[in-house]
Amino acid sequence: MSTIENEDTVKLVLQFLQENNLQRTLSALEEESDITLNTVDSKETLTQDIQNGRWDTVLKQVNSLQLPSEVLTDLYEQIVIELLEQKEKGTARAIMSETEPMRWMKFNEHERFMLIDSLFTQPKDMYAQEAKEAKRKRIAKDLIVHVSVLSPSRLLTLLGQCLKWQQQQGLLQSDIAYDLFRGMAHIQKTEEDASVTKPYLSIKFPGKKTYAECAVYSPNGQYLATGTVDGFIEIWNHLTGKLRKDLPYQAEDSLMAMDNAVLCLAFSKDNELLVSGSTDGKIAVWKVQTGVTQRRLSSAHSQGVTSVCFNKDGTQVLSGSYDHNIKLHGLKSGRTLKEFRGHSSFVNSVAFSADYSRVLSASSDGTVKIWDTKTTSCLHTITPHTSMTLAKSALNPIGGMGSQTVQSILLVPKNSDQVLVCVRSNTLYIMTTRGQIIKTYSHHKKTGSDFVCAAMSPQGEFIYGVGEDRMLYCFQAMTSSLLGEIHIGEAEVNGIAGHPFSNILTSYDESGHVYFLKA
Repeated sequence: MSTIENEDTVKLVLQFLQENNLQRTLSALEEESDITLNTVDSKETLTQDIQNGRWDTVLKQVNSLQLPSEVLTDLYEQIVIELLEQKEKGTARAIMSETEPMRWMKFNEHERFMLIDSLFTQPKDMYAQEAKEAKRKRIAKDLIVHVSVLSPSRLLTLLGQCLKWQQQQGLLQSDIAYDLFRGMAHIQKTEEDASVTKPYLSIKFPGKKTYAECAVYSPNGQYLATGTVDGFIEIWNHLTGKLRKDLPYQAEDSLMAMDNAVLCLAFSKDNELLVSGSTDGKIAVWKVQTGVTQRRLSSAHSQGVTSVCFNKDGTQVLSGSYDHNIKLHGLKSGRTLKEFRGHSSFVNSVAFSADYSRVLSASSDGTVKIWDTKTTSCLHTITPHTSMTLAKSALNPIGGMGSQTVQSILLVPKNSDQVLVCVRSNTLYIMTTRGQIIKTYSHHKKTGSDFVCAAMSPQGEFIYGVGEDRMLYCFQAMTSSLLGEIHIGEAEVNGIAGHPFSNILTSYDESGHVYFLKA
C-alpha cells in the first residue's frame, strides 16, 4: 500500500500558504522544516529562458529555489561571463561580490573564482572547450532536474478527490455537508441496535450455477468478501452492491481465486489479510490490498475446509474440516502447529474465545467442544439439548439430541464469555465458554423450518436465524421473544453475515443471489 511522505505533506501546506499570500507563516515553516517547494510554473519555459540567456527572468525564479551549490555556481558563472561580454562590468562585479553562489565558489573553488575575476582586466575566450549554447543547455539540464511543477491548489484538490472517492464507494453520503476539520460525517458510525426489516440491495452472480458458499465482513466494516462455488473470492461495497474497484486487482478483473469451491473466509483483526478454505482441503492467505497470496497451505486437511479464523496477531490460522479435525497452522512456517482431535463427524465451525485461550468447535456429531488452546485438551463437550425443561445455567451433558448437526458458533458482542450456537433444529442457544447454556430462542415450528445459519446485531441485542423454510427469524436477545419473521428469497439459504457496526444483514443463497437488509 502506498505511503505518504512527510516532506510531501509539508510541501502541500507550503503551496497553500504561498497561494494565499501567508508569507510570514510560509517563511517560518520553510525555516523550521528545512523544506522548500522548489517548484516552477513550467520547466519548459525555464529551460528556454536559460538557453536564450534571459538572465533577469531566470534569477527571479532561481532565488526562490533550493538548488545544489554546484548547479548555482555554474549558472552564476555563466551570467557573469555573458555580462562581461556585454560590457556590463558593474552588474557583473555586483554578482561576483554580493551573491551567495559566487561567495561559495570563492571559498571552495578559489582558482576558478580567480580565473573569472581576471576576466575583468584581461578578457579572453571562455568557450574554447564548450560553446556558449552548449554550456547554456547543460546548465539548464542540470538545474531542471532539481525542480518540479505543481498544479495549483493541490491540497484542496486532493481533499476534494478523497471526499468524492468516499462518496462513490458509499462511505460518505453525498447529500449531506461534511465538516472536514471536525469530521462530522463519519466513515463508519456505530449504530444503536435495531432489527433489520427492509431489503435494500441485491447482487446476482453471473451464470446459473454460480453462487456464494460463504460471506464475511471485515472487522472495520469496510469490506464484504464472498467465496463462490467456482473458486472466486470477491470484495464488495455493501452500500452499492458493486465490486470494490479501488482495489487495483479487482479493477483489472484479476480476482483472488482457488482451484475449487471456497467454503469459508475470515479477515485478520487488522483487516489486512483474508484467509480462505476450499473443498480440496487447501487454505490460502491473501493480502486484501493487493490480492496477492501470502501463504498457501496445500495439504491443510485431507477433506474440505469448512471454517477458518486468524489468531490475535494474524500469524496463525485455525481451521476445521470435513475430515473431523481441527488444526492450528503457522503462517511463517506453513506447518501444522497443533491438532485438536475428538469429533466423530464433520467440523462445521471453529472459533477462538475472546481471550484466545480456548478453541471452540461445532460439529455434525451434534456437539460443541471447548478446547485448551495451549494443550489441545478437550475441556468440555456439550450437546445442545432441545428440552425446554433444561435448568438455566446447567452444564449440558453429552446425551442430548446428538443427531442434530451443530451448524455454527459465533462470539456474542460485548459478552466475551458467551457464544451463539446454531443447531439444525428449531432452537438457537446462548452458551458460555465453560459449557453452560443460559438462553434459548425458538420459533416452535415442528418441521421444515430448522435453523441453518445464525447471526447477531452489532451490539448483540438481536438474534437472527434463517430456517430451512427461507424465513429470517428475529429474536430479542434479552427476553428470547420472537419479534418477527421475513421471507428472504426462493432458494436454499447458504448463510448470513452481520455487519460489525451497522444494522445490516447479508444473506446468500444457491440461486446466486446476495441480499442486503437494513433496519
